[in-house]
Amino acid sequence: MGKIAFVFPGQGAQYIGMGKSLCDNYEAARRVYHVCRGAGAEDVINISFAGEKEELTQTNIAQPAIFMADLAAALALESQGIKAEGAAGFSLGEIPALSFCGVLGLQEAFKLVCFRAEAMYAATTEQKGGMIAVMGLPPEQVEELCEEVEGAYPANYNSPAQTVVSYEESALKDLKAALKARKAKAVPLAVAGAFHSPLMQGASEKLAVYLEDLSFGEIKLPMYANVSGLPYESSEDVKEILPMQINSAVLWQKTIEQMISDGFDTFIETGPGKALTGMIGKINKEVATYNVFDDETLKACVSQLG
Repeated sequence: MGKIAFVFPGQGAQYIGMGKSLCDNYEAARRVYHVCRGAGAEDVINISFAGEKEELTQTNIAQPAIFMADLAAALALESQGIKAEGAAGFSLGEIPALSFCGVLGLQEAFKLVCFRAEAMYAATTEQKGGMIAVMGLPPEQVEELCEEVEGAYPANYNSPAQTVVSYEESALKDLKAALKARKAKAVPLAVAGAFHSPLMQGASEKLAVYLEDLSFGEIKLPMYANVSGLPYESSEDVKEILPMQINSAVLWQKTIEQMISDGFDTFIETGPGKALTGMIGKINKEVATYNVFDDETLKACVSQLG
């Protein structure tokens, strides 16, 4: 068997109740929520465990909620003897991944997520937009489409069969028409803005300033960056790369291909949903994938890999 990687999902994977069964059954998961509660997460935790779906969709709620659920799953799994030898996170998921790899302490990482979420939420109120997953077109054709439609931008290169497009609200009509003309299937995402696009420039600039005052620990495990698909060379790269990540495309397919080339053949999605393992399966059908988002899925994973 090759190497195991933990991959951390991002916004859009949230659901009411996520993380609760892990918190109820594993001390390592409870610690995540305890530490974050001390950093002001009480309301977010209440919404995450038993709130309303509409509340949890809001960027400034969803991001810290997913951060906690991601890390709770990873640390609970690790406490049961399943060790990662590398990590990657999708969009928001890059921050819990960085914390897991030792670059940021739990409380510092949570505060960073909250700041990032508020900055991105502010950007969504200033410039309205959204995201739509495009299936049935190769990435090159999606890029051509975005060049034709003013206000549309390739945002997430998920797999050979799926590319997500961010769009300005005024561009949606033309974007839908262009997709229909190409007979492409398109599914709107449950997010509140045009993330990973130029509409996030203001949020990117705010985050760059915020990161100037943070100190970072050494990277304990290979950690792959969204903006390049390559491992971070040092923890100091975080100050440059994380702000770029907000308004740049997520190169997920390139990331996974690079990780496979580096010897990873088992990918465990630690956090809500199954989106990342679905993408990985479309990128390479030979690797093994697992999901850990609650007590039942964690036990199943441990049973098969332990």
